Amino acid sequence: MAGGSNSKKPINRGTDSTNTQERNKQTQVQEHATLQDGHFHDVIPYFVDDCSLPKSRSKVSEVSLCFGRAGTNRFEKKVYILETLGSSMTNLNTSGGFVSGAAIKGNQISILAFEVANTIVKGFNLQQSLSSESIRHLKEEVLLSEAVQELVSEDMDELLRIVAADKRQELKVFSDEVVRFGNRSKNPQWHNLDRYFEKISRELNAPRLSRDEAESIMQQLMTLVQFSVEMYHELNALDTFEQDFQRKSEEDQRGDNLALLRVEIKSQRKYIRHLKKKSLWYRSLDEVVEKLVDFVHFLHLEINNAFGRADCHKPLAGNLSNCQRLGPAGLALHYANIVLQIDTLVAGTTIANTKDALYQSLPPKIKLALRSKLPSLRVVEELTVPVIKYWMEKLLHILVPMATNTSKAHHRFGWVGEWANTGYEVNRKSDIMRIETFQHADKEKVEYYILELLLWLHRLAIRSKADSDAG
Repeated sequence: MAGGSNSKKPINRGTDSTNTQERNKQTQVQEHATLQDGHFHDVIPYFVDDCSLPKSRSKVSEVSLCFGRAGTNRFEKKVYILETLGSSMTNLNTSGGFVSGAAIKGNQISILAFEVANTIVKGFNLQQSLSSESIRHLKEEVLLSEAVQELVSEDMDELLRIVAADKRQELKVFSDEVVRFGNRSKNPQWHNLDRYFEKISRELNAPRLSRDEAESIMQQLMTLVQFSVEMYHELNALDTFEQDFQRKSEEDQRGDNLALLRVEIKSQRKYIRHLKKKSLWYRSLDEVVEKLVDFVHFLHLEINNAFGRADCHKPLAGNLSNCQRLGPAGLALHYANIVLQIDTLVAGTTIANTKDALYQSLPPKIKLALRSKLPSLRVVEELTVPVIKYWMEKLLHILVPMATNTSKAHHRFGWVGEWANTGYEVNRKSDIMRIETFQHADKEKVEYYILELLLWLHRLAIRSKADSDAG
Protein backbone atom coordinates (compact mmCIF):
# COMPACT_ATOMS: atom_id res chain seq x y z
CA MET A 1 0.00 0.00 0.00
CA ALA A 2 1.13 3.53 -0.72
CA GLY A 3 1.94 5.97 2.04
CA GLY A 4 2.94 3.37 4.63
CA SER A 5 4.08 6.03 7.09
CA ASN A 6 0.49 7.18 7.48
CA SER A 7 -1.13 3.75 7.71
CA LYS A 8 -3.02 2.93 10.87
CA LYS A 9 -1.80 0.34 13.36
CA PRO A 10 -4.07 -2.50 14.39
CA ILE A 11 -5.75 -2.21 17.74
CA ASN A 12 -4.02 -4.20 20.46
CA ARG A 13 -6.69 -6.53 21.82
CA GLY A 14 -4.19 -8.90 23.42
CA THR A 15 -0.79 -10.26 22.43
CA ASP A 16 -2.15 -13.75 21.70
CA SER A 17 -4.39 -12.57 18.87
CA THR A 18 -2.20 -9.83 17.35
CA ASN A 19 -0.64 -11.94 14.60
CA THR A 20 -3.96 -13.53 13.64
CA GLN A 21 -5.66 -10.12 13.41
CA GLU A 22 -2.83 -8.74 11.31
CA ARG A 23 -3.09 -11.64 8.83
CA ASN A 24 -6.88 -11.27 8.65
CA LYS A 25 -6.54 -7.56 8.09
CA GLN A 26 -4.08 -8.05 5.22
CA THR A 27 -6.40 -10.59 3.62
CA GLN A 28 -9.34 -8.17 3.88
CA VAL A 29 -7.26 -5.39 2.36
CA GLN A 30 -6.41 -7.57 -0.63
CA GLU A 31 -10.02 -8.70 -1.08
CA HIS A 32 -11.47 -5.20 -0.85
CA ALA A 33 -8.80 -3.56 -3.00
CA THR A 34 -9.83 -5.70 -5.97
CA LEU A 35 -13.25 -3.99 -5.89
CA GLN A 36 -12.05 -0.41 -5.68
CA ASP A 37 -10.10 2.04 -7.80
CA GLY A 38 -7.36 4.28 -6.40
CA HIS A 39 -4.83 3.97 -3.60
CA PHE A 40 -5.56 3.00 -0.03
CA HIS A 41 -4.34 3.32 3.54
CA ASP A 42 -5.85 0.29 5.29
CA VAL A 43 -8.54 0.19 2.59
CA ILE A 44 -9.80 3.75 3.27
CA PRO A 45 -9.10 5.79 0.09
CA TYR A 46 -6.79 8.66 0.93
CA PHE A 47 -7.34 12.24 -0.16
CA VAL A 48 -5.08 13.91 -2.69
CA ASP A 49 -5.12 17.59 -1.76
CA ASP A 50 -5.26 19.00 -5.26
CA CYS A 51 -7.17 16.01 -6.64
CA SER A 52 -4.97 16.30 -9.71
CA LEU A 53 -5.50 13.17 -11.76
CA PRO A 54 -4.45 12.11 -15.24
CA LYS A 55 -7.17 13.04 -17.68
CA SER A 56 -7.39 9.45 -18.83
CA ARG A 57 -8.69 8.28 -15.45
CA SER A 58 -12.43 7.76 -15.10
CA LYS A 59 -14.69 9.94 -12.94
CA VAL A 60 -15.12 7.12 -10.44
CA SER A 61 -11.35 6.65 -10.21
CA GLU A 62 -11.17 10.33 -9.30
CA VAL A 63 -13.78 9.80 -6.64
CA SER A 64 -11.86 6.85 -5.24
CA LEU A 65 -8.77 9.01 -4.79
CA CYS A 66 -10.55 12.06 -3.38
CA PHE A 67 -13.20 10.32 -1.32
CA GLY A 68 -11.37 9.87 1.97
CA ARG A 69 -9.96 13.20 3.18
CA ALA A 70 -7.73 12.58 6.20
CA GLY A 71 -6.07 14.87 8.75
CA THR A 72 -6.23 16.34 12.21
CA ASN A 73 -9.76 17.73 11.74
CA ARG A 74 -11.12 14.22 11.17
CA PHE A 75 -9.24 12.86 14.18
CA GLU A 76 -10.58 15.68 16.35
CA LYS A 77 -14.10 15.00 15.11
CA LYS A 78 -13.80 11.28 15.93
CA VAL A 79 -12.51 12.01 19.42
CA TYR A 80 -15.44 14.39 19.89
CA ILE A 81 -17.90 11.67 18.83
CA LEU A 82 -16.31 9.25 21.27
CA GLU A 83 -16.57 11.72 24.12
CA THR A 84 -20.24 12.22 23.25
CA LEU A 85 -21.21 8.58 22.90
CA GLY A 86 -19.29 7.37 25.96
CA SER A 87 -17.43 4.25 26.92
CA SER A 88 -19.36 1.93 24.60
CA MET A 89 -17.18 3.26 21.78
CA THR A 90 -13.93 1.37 22.32
CA ASN A 91 -12.36 1.35 18.86
CA LEU A 92 -10.15 4.42 19.18
CA ASN A 93 -6.57 3.45 18.49
CA THR A 94 -4.20 4.92 21.06
CA SER A 95 -1.76 5.68 18.25
CA GLY A 96 -4.26 7.98 16.58
CA GLY A 97 -7.23 6.79 14.55
CA PHE A 98 -10.25 4.52 14.19
CA VAL A 99 -10.17 1.03 12.84
CA SER A 100 -11.15 1.26 9.20
CA GLY A 101 -14.81 0.44 8.66
CA ALA A 102 -13.84 -1.25 5.41
CA ALA A 103 -11.65 -3.65 7.40
CA ILE A 104 -14.77 -5.17 8.94
CA LYS A 105 -15.60 -8.03 6.63
CA GLY A 106 -19.05 -8.12 5.09
CA ASN A 107 -19.75 -4.45 5.76
CA GLN A 108 -20.38 -3.44 2.15
CA ILE A 109 -23.47 -1.37 1.46
CA SER A 110 -24.77 -3.91 -1.08
CA ILE A 111 -28.57 -3.90 -1.49
CA LEU A 112 -28.83 -0.84 0.77
CA ALA A 113 -27.24 1.17 -2.05
CA PHE A 114 -30.57 2.57 -3.23
CA GLU A 115 -31.71 3.63 0.24
CA VAL A 116 -28.32 5.19 0.96
CA ALA A 117 -28.48 6.98 -2.39
CA ASN A 118 -31.88 8.40 -1.52
CA THR A 119 -30.51 9.69 1.79
CA ILE A 120 -27.53 11.29 0.08
CA VAL A 121 -29.84 13.08 -2.37
CA LYS A 122 -31.86 14.45 0.57
CA GLY A 123 -28.67 15.87 2.05
CA PHE A 124 -27.65 17.30 -1.31
CA ASN A 125 -31.02 18.98 -1.84
CA LEU A 126 -30.94 20.47 1.66
CA GLN A 127 -27.43 21.76 1.07
CA GLN A 128 -28.49 23.39 -2.20
CA SER A 129 -31.48 25.06 -0.56
CA LEU A 130 -29.15 26.70 1.97
CA SER A 131 -26.77 28.22 -0.56
CA SER A 132 -26.44 32.01 -0.72
CA GLU A 133 -28.19 32.04 -4.08
CA SER A 134 -31.11 29.96 -2.78
CA ILE A 135 -31.56 32.07 0.36
CA ARG A 136 -31.53 35.25 -1.74
CA HIS A 137 -34.14 33.74 -4.10
CA LEU A 138 -36.22 32.73 -1.08
CA LYS A 139 -36.25 36.21 0.42
CA GLU A 140 -36.57 38.24 -2.77
CA GLU A 141 -39.01 36.10 -4.75
CA VAL A 142 -40.59 33.11 -3.01
CA LEU A 143 -41.68 34.81 0.21
CA LEU A 144 -42.86 37.88 -1.69
CA SER A 145 -44.96 35.91 -4.17
CA GLU A 146 -48.69 36.58 -4.29
CA ALA A 147 -49.57 33.02 -3.28
CA VAL A 148 -47.35 32.94 -0.17
CA GLN A 149 -48.35 36.43 0.93
CA GLU A 150 -52.07 35.73 0.45
CA LEU A 151 -52.33 32.13 1.65
CA VAL A 152 -49.61 31.84 4.32
CA SER A 153 -48.65 35.20 5.86
CA GLU A 154 -47.58 38.74 5.05
CA ASP A 155 -45.20 38.85 8.02
CA MET A 156 -41.67 38.30 6.68
CA ASP A 157 -40.24 37.36 10.08
CA GLU A 158 -42.93 34.74 10.54
CA LEU A 159 -42.32 33.35 7.05
CA LEU A 160 -38.59 33.04 7.74
CA ARG A 161 -39.28 31.21 11.00
CA ILE A 162 -41.59 28.83 9.15
CA VAL A 163 -38.90 28.09 6.55
CA ALA A 164 -36.22 27.68 9.24
CA ALA A 165 -38.44 25.18 11.08
CA ASP A 166 -38.96 23.29 7.80
CA LYS A 167 -35.21 23.13 7.19
CA ARG A 168 -34.58 21.82 10.69
CA GLN A 169 -37.26 19.19 10.14
CA GLU A 170 -35.62 18.17 6.84
CA LEU A 171 -32.30 17.89 8.66
CA LYS A 172 -33.97 15.73 11.34
CA VAL A 173 -35.26 13.35 8.67
CA PHE A 174 -31.81 13.23 7.04
CA SER A 175 -29.95 12.70 10.32
CA ASP A 176 -32.42 10.00 11.46
CA GLU A 177 -31.60 8.03 8.31
CA VAL A 178 -27.87 8.45 8.99
CA VAL A 179 -28.49 7.13 12.53
CA ARG A 180 -30.30 4.12 11.08
CA PHE A 181 -27.43 3.32 8.72
CA GLY A 182 -24.93 3.81 11.54
CA ASN A 183 -26.79 1.31 13.70
CA ARG A 184 -26.61 -1.22 10.86
CA SER A 185 -22.84 -0.91 10.71
CA LYS A 186 -20.82 -3.82 12.10
CA ASN A 187 -18.53 -1.26 13.70
CA PRO A 188 -19.98 -0.04 17.05
CA GLN A 189 -18.27 3.32 16.69
CA TRP A 190 -21.20 4.40 14.48
CA HIS A 191 -23.97 3.11 16.75
CA ASN A 192 -26.31 5.48 18.64
CA LEU A 193 -25.36 8.55 16.61
CA ASP A 194 -28.60 10.21 17.69
CA ARG A 195 -26.92 11.12 20.99
CA TYR A 196 -24.06 12.77 19.12
CA PHE A 197 -26.42 14.69 16.84
CA GLU A 198 -28.46 15.84 19.83
CA LYS A 199 -25.32 17.23 21.45
CA ILE A 200 -24.00 19.09 18.39
CA SER A 201 -27.43 20.64 17.84
CA ARG A 202 -26.80 22.60 21.06
CA GLU A 203 -23.17 23.47 20.37
CA LEU A 204 -21.29 25.54 17.82
CA ASN A 205 -17.68 24.62 18.63
CA ALA A 206 -17.52 20.95 17.62
CA PRO A 207 -15.08 20.05 14.78
CA ARG A 208 -16.73 20.77 11.45
CA LEU A 209 -16.13 20.75 7.72
CA SER A 210 -15.41 23.88 5.77
CA ARG A 211 -17.88 24.76 3.02
CA ASP A 212 -15.37 23.71 0.35
CA GLU A 213 -14.78 20.37 2.05
CA ALA A 214 -18.51 19.74 2.42
CA GLU A 215 -19.20 20.55 -1.22
CA SER A 216 -16.32 18.32 -2.35
CA ILE A 217 -17.51 15.37 -0.25
CA MET A 218 -21.12 15.75 -1.39
CA GLN A 219 -20.07 15.96 -5.03
CA GLN A 220 -18.11 12.73 -4.65
CA LEU A 221 -21.08 11.05 -2.97
CA MET A 222 -23.41 12.29 -5.69
CA THR A 223 -21.14 10.76 -8.34
CA LEU A 224 -21.57 7.41 -6.60
CA VAL A 225 -25.31 8.07 -6.45
CA GLN A 226 -25.33 8.72 -10.20
CA PHE A 227 -23.92 5.27 -10.91
CA SER A 228 -26.35 3.76 -8.36
CA VAL A 229 -29.26 5.39 -10.19
CA GLU A 230 -28.07 4.00 -13.50
CA MET A 231 -27.69 0.57 -11.91
CA TYR A 232 -31.24 0.79 -10.55
CA HIS A 233 -32.63 1.38 -14.03
CA GLU A 234 -30.45 -1.30 -15.60
CA LEU A 235 -31.64 -3.83 -13.01
CA ASN A 236 -35.21 -3.00 -14.00
CA ALA A 237 -34.25 -3.52 -17.64
CA LEU A 238 -32.68 -6.89 -16.78
CA ASP A 239 -35.88 -7.92 -15.04
CA THR A 240 -37.83 -7.05 -18.19
CA PHE A 241 -35.42 -9.07 -20.36
CA GLU A 242 -35.68 -12.10 -18.07
CA GLN A 243 -39.46 -11.97 -18.00
CA ASP A 244 -39.48 -11.73 -21.80
CA PHE A 245 -37.12 -14.70 -21.99
CA GLN A 246 -39.35 -16.75 -19.68
CA ARG A 247 -42.44 -15.94 -21.73
CA LYS A 248 -40.77 -16.75 -25.05
CA SER A 249 -39.22 -19.97 -23.72
CA GLU A 250 -42.68 -21.19 -22.77
CA GLU A 251 -43.96 -20.39 -26.26
CA ASP A 252 -40.94 -21.89 -28.07
CA GLN A 253 -40.13 -25.21 -26.44
CA ARG A 254 -37.06 -25.83 -28.62
CA GLY A 255 -35.61 -22.42 -27.88
CA ASP A 256 -34.55 -21.74 -31.47
CA ASN A 257 -35.35 -18.03 -31.20
CA LEU A 258 -33.90 -17.43 -27.74
CA ALA A 259 -30.19 -17.30 -28.57
CA LEU A 260 -30.14 -13.54 -29.17
CA LEU A 261 -32.07 -12.85 -25.99
CA ARG A 262 -29.65 -15.04 -24.01
CA VAL A 263 -26.75 -12.96 -25.31
CA GLU A 264 -28.53 -9.75 -24.39
CA ILE A 265 -29.25 -10.97 -20.86
CA LYS A 266 -25.63 -12.03 -20.42
CA SER A 267 -24.42 -8.63 -21.63
CA GLN A 268 -26.86 -6.84 -19.34
CA ARG A 269 -25.67 -8.80 -16.30
CA LYS A 270 -22.07 -7.98 -17.13
CA TYR A 271 -22.88 -4.29 -17.42
CA ILE A 272 -24.66 -4.34 -14.05
CA ARG A 273 -21.59 -5.93 -12.43
CA HIS A 274 -19.55 -3.10 -13.92
CA LEU A 275 -21.96 -0.48 -12.48
CA LYS A 276 -21.89 -2.11 -9.05
CA LYS A 277 -18.15 -1.50 -8.84
CA LYS A 278 -18.63 2.18 -9.66
CA SER A 279 -21.68 2.75 -7.49
CA LEU A 280 -22.39 2.61 -3.77
CA TRP A 281 -22.88 -1.16 -3.92
CA TYR A 282 -19.30 -2.16 -3.04
CA ARG A 283 -18.57 0.79 -0.77
CA SER A 284 -18.03 0.29 2.92
CA LEU A 285 -21.05 1.35 4.95
CA ASP A 286 -18.74 2.82 7.59
CA GLU A 287 -16.93 4.86 4.97
CA VAL A 288 -20.14 6.49 3.75
CA VAL A 289 -21.67 6.92 7.22
CA GLU A 290 -18.54 8.83 8.27
CA LYS A 291 -19.04 11.30 5.43
CA LEU A 292 -22.73 11.69 6.26
CA VAL A 293 -22.01 12.32 9.94
CA ASP A 294 -19.72 15.17 8.89
CA PHE A 295 -22.44 16.47 6.64
CA VAL A 296 -25.15 16.43 9.31
CA HIS A 297 -23.04 18.74 11.46
CA PHE A 298 -22.24 20.97 8.51
CA LEU A 299 -25.93 21.34 7.59
CA HIS A 300 -26.87 22.13 11.19
CA LEU A 301 -24.46 25.07 11.21
CA GLU A 302 -25.52 26.17 7.72
CA ILE A 303 -29.15 26.43 8.88
CA ASN A 304 -28.06 28.53 11.84
CA ASN A 305 -26.01 30.76 9.53
CA ALA A 306 -28.91 31.21 7.10
CA PHE A 307 -31.74 31.79 9.57
CA GLY A 308 -30.11 32.50 12.91
CA ARG A 309 -30.07 30.44 16.07
CA ALA A 310 -32.01 32.66 18.45
CA ASP A 311 -35.43 31.89 16.96
CA CYS A 312 -34.96 28.15 16.40
CA HIS A 313 -37.25 27.23 19.32
CA LYS A 314 -39.47 30.31 19.29
CA PRO A 315 -43.17 29.52 18.66
CA LEU A 316 -44.68 30.85 15.47
CA ALA A 317 -46.58 34.09 15.92
CA GLY A 318 -49.26 35.75 13.87
CA ASN A 319 -52.79 34.72 13.01
CA LEU A 320 -51.90 31.16 12.02
CA SER A 321 -51.74 28.18 14.32
CA ASN A 322 -51.03 24.56 13.42
CA CYS A 323 -54.69 23.57 13.51
CA GLN A 324 -55.46 26.22 10.87
CA ARG A 325 -52.88 25.00 8.38
CA LEU A 326 -53.63 22.51 5.65
CA GLY A 327 -50.56 20.35 6.29
CA PRO A 328 -51.24 19.50 9.95
CA ALA A 329 -54.93 19.10 9.07
CA GLY A 330 -53.99 16.43 6.51
CA LEU A 331 -55.76 18.31 3.71
CA ALA A 332 -52.88 19.76 1.66
CA LEU A 333 -52.86 17.13 -1.10
CA HIS A 334 -56.66 16.73 -1.11
CA TYR A 335 -57.23 20.46 -1.62
CA ALA A 336 -54.45 20.62 -4.19
CA ASN A 337 -56.18 17.90 -6.23
CA ILE A 338 -59.50 19.79 -6.05
CA VAL A 339 -57.87 23.00 -7.30
CA LEU A 340 -56.15 21.15 -10.15
CA GLN A 341 -59.43 19.46 -11.11
CA ILE A 342 -61.17 22.83 -11.30
CA ASP A 343 -58.31 24.24 -13.36
CA THR A 344 -58.65 21.34 -15.80
CA LEU A 345 -62.40 21.91 -16.09
CA VAL A 346 -61.93 25.61 -16.82
CA ALA A 347 -59.35 24.88 -19.49
CA GLY A 348 -61.53 22.18 -21.12
CA THR A 349 -64.60 22.37 -23.30
CA THR A 350 -66.97 20.05 -21.41
CA ILE A 351 -67.97 20.49 -17.79
CA ALA A 352 -71.18 18.60 -17.14
CA ASN A 353 -69.73 15.08 -17.28
CA THR A 354 -66.89 15.72 -14.80
CA LYS A 355 -68.51 18.28 -12.48
CA ASP A 356 -70.37 15.58 -10.54
CA ALA A 357 -67.15 13.66 -9.85
CA LEU A 358 -65.55 16.83 -8.52
CA TYR A 359 -68.55 17.49 -6.29
CA GLN A 360 -68.31 14.00 -4.77
CA SER A 361 -64.65 14.58 -3.84
CA LEU A 362 -65.36 17.74 -1.85
CA PRO A 363 -64.82 17.74 1.94
CA PRO A 364 -68.10 17.84 3.94
CA LYS A 365 -67.55 21.43 5.13
CA ILE A 366 -67.15 22.82 1.59
CA LYS A 367 -69.95 20.63 0.25
CA LEU A 368 -72.33 21.93 2.94
CA ALA A 369 -71.38 25.56 2.27
CA LEU A 370 -71.89 25.04 -1.46
CA ARG A 371 -75.38 23.57 -0.95
CA SER A 372 -76.42 26.57 1.14
CA LYS A 373 -75.26 29.08 -1.50
CA LEU A 374 -76.41 27.43 -4.74
CA PRO A 375 -80.18 28.10 -4.33
CA SER A 376 -79.60 31.86 -4.15
CA LEU A 377 -77.00 31.94 -6.91
CA ARG A 378 -77.97 34.03 -9.95
CA VAL A 379 -76.34 33.92 -13.34
CA VAL A 380 -76.41 37.41 -14.78
CA GLU A 381 -77.05 37.54 -18.52
CA GLU A 382 -74.06 39.81 -19.12
CA LEU A 383 -71.67 37.20 -17.75
CA THR A 384 -70.45 35.44 -20.87
CA VAL A 385 -68.25 32.34 -20.81
CA PRO A 386 -65.04 34.38 -21.43
CA VAL A 387 -65.94 36.77 -18.60
CA ILE A 388 -66.65 33.95 -16.16
CA LYS A 389 -63.38 32.22 -17.08
CA TYR A 390 -61.52 35.50 -16.61
CA TRP A 391 -62.65 35.79 -12.97
CA MET A 392 -61.95 32.12 -12.32
CA GLU A 393 -58.46 32.43 -13.74
CA LYS A 394 -57.72 35.34 -11.40
CA LEU A 395 -58.41 33.06 -8.44
CA LEU A 396 -56.62 30.10 -10.01
CA HIS A 397 -53.57 32.29 -10.57
CA ILE A 398 -53.11 32.34 -6.79
CA LEU A 399 -53.99 28.71 -6.07
CA VAL A 400 -52.66 26.65 -8.97
CA PRO A 401 -48.89 27.21 -8.43
CA MET A 402 -49.15 26.02 -4.82
CA ALA A 403 -51.44 23.14 -5.79
CA THR A 404 -49.01 22.02 -8.51
CA ASN A 405 -46.06 22.20 -6.12
CA THR A 406 -48.02 20.22 -3.52
CA SER A 407 -48.71 17.46 -6.03
CA LYS A 408 -45.08 17.38 -7.21
CA ALA A 409 -43.76 17.25 -3.66
CA HIS A 410 -46.08 14.35 -2.84
CA HIS A 411 -44.95 12.30 -5.82
CA ARG A 412 -41.30 12.78 -4.87
CA PHE A 413 -41.84 10.47 -1.90
CA GLY A 414 -41.16 6.73 -2.03
CA TRP A 415 -38.62 4.24 -0.83
CA VAL A 416 -36.12 5.15 -3.54
CA GLY A 417 -37.21 8.76 -3.95
CA GLU A 418 -37.64 11.04 -6.91
CA TRP A 419 -34.19 10.34 -8.34
CA ALA A 420 -35.13 6.81 -9.40
CA ASN A 421 -38.38 7.88 -11.06
CA THR A 422 -37.34 10.88 -13.10
CA GLY A 423 -34.20 9.68 -14.89
CA TYR A 424 -30.50 9.77 -14.26
CA GLU A 425 -30.07 13.50 -13.66
CA VAL A 426 -30.06 13.60 -9.88
CA ASN A 427 -27.29 16.17 -9.47
CA ARG A 428 -29.58 19.16 -9.71
CA LYS A 429 -31.17 21.69 -7.42
CA SER A 430 -34.51 20.84 -5.85
CA ASP A 431 -36.61 23.97 -6.32
CA ILE A 432 -39.77 23.17 -4.35
CA MET A 433 -39.96 24.31 -0.74
CA ARG A 434 -42.78 23.55 1.67
CA ILE A 435 -43.58 27.24 1.94
CA GLU A 436 -44.48 27.08 -1.78
CA THR A 437 -46.99 24.28 -1.21
CA PHE A 438 -50.29 24.02 0.68
CA GLN A 439 -48.40 22.69 3.72
CA HIS A 440 -48.54 26.03 5.57
CA ALA A 441 -51.50 27.58 3.75
CA ASP A 442 -54.30 29.07 5.85
CA LYS A 443 -57.08 26.47 5.83
CA GLU A 444 -59.93 28.98 5.98
CA LYS A 445 -58.53 31.13 3.16
CA VAL A 446 -58.03 28.15 0.85
CA GLU A 447 -61.52 26.88 1.61
CA TYR A 448 -62.94 30.32 0.83
CA TYR A 449 -61.16 30.44 -2.53
CA ILE A 450 -62.24 26.89 -3.42
CA LEU A 451 -65.86 27.72 -2.59
CA GLU A 452 -65.70 30.83 -4.77
CA LEU A 453 -64.27 28.77 -7.63
CA LEU A 454 -67.05 26.21 -7.28
CA LEU A 455 -69.71 28.92 -7.46
CA TRP A 456 -68.07 30.36 -10.56
CA LEU A 457 -67.85 26.84 -11.99
CA HIS A 458 -71.61 26.45 -11.49
CA ARG A 459 -72.18 29.69 -13.39
CA LEU A 460 -69.85 28.48 -16.13
CA ALA A 461 -71.73 25.18 -16.48
CA ILE A 462 -75.09 26.97 -16.75
CA ARG A 463 -73.83 29.54 -19.25
CA SER A 464 -72.04 26.89 -21.36
CA LYS A 465 -75.20 24.76 -21.52
CA ALA A 466 -77.32 27.79 -22.48
CA ASP A 467 -74.92 28.74 -25.27
CA SER A 468 -74.88 25.14 -26.50
CA ASP A 469 -78.69 24.92 -26.56
CA ALA A 470 -78.94 28.25 -28.36
CA GLY A 471 -76.41 27.15 -30.95
